[in-house]
Amino acid sequence: MAHIDLPTTEQALPGRGTRMPVPDKHFVSGNVLQPPFCEGLQQIIFGMGCFWGAEKKFWQLDGVYTTAAGYAAGITPNPTYQEVCSGMTGHNEVVLVVYDPEKISLTSLLKTFWESHDPTQGMQQGNDRGTQYRSGIYVFDELQKKTAEDSCRKFQQALAHEGYGPVTTEIIDAPEFYYAEDYHQQYLAKNPNGYCGLGGTGVVLDDTE
Repeated sequence: MAHIDLPTTEQALPGRGTRMPVPDKHFVSGNVLQPPFCEGLQQIIFGMGCFWGAEKKFWQLDGVYTTAAGYAAGITPNPTYQEVCSGMTGHNEVVLVVYDPEKISLTSLLKTFWESHDPTQGMQQGNDRGTQYRSGIYVFDELQKKTAEDSCRKFQQALAHEGYGPVTTEIIDAPEFYYAEDYHQQYLAKNPNGYCGLGGTGVVLDDTE
């Protein structure tokens, strides 16, 4: 039975103090997977369902330097995939996106985010049910937050026009990002026929000013 309620601090699994070992390099781009990143690059974290398909959406974009699958916005330190899937860590399956703002705008990244999933589904995405599949944008500064909130309002209007309900996406300051296990990193590049439950609504975000 999938959990659709977030655990309290008392209920959450204890986790561990050791970090997940991850590869040095991105399987597709060959760029580094962990910080420090080159000066001038920016980061943002997205949650939009199963992180396998979500990560692929972003590594394919020109101007994205690196991506990583991981867990964020929960309680349990350094969780495992099994623990996150239990619903007892509070974490979301997320993708860290490191990008060059000189080559790709945050607005373009947000357009990919909104159009690649259904942000009105609460604690699920398609057939994937559970708190780890919720929609979320985790920002690193106030400008990112304002840009994300503005795009949310704009996409909400477009969704409502097509008969969709309220957006359930959480937009909060970026919590600690925990890297997922090695086999999750760039999963669909290593497993081209692997599962991807990601699907948009068909609603388009007009990102022109």
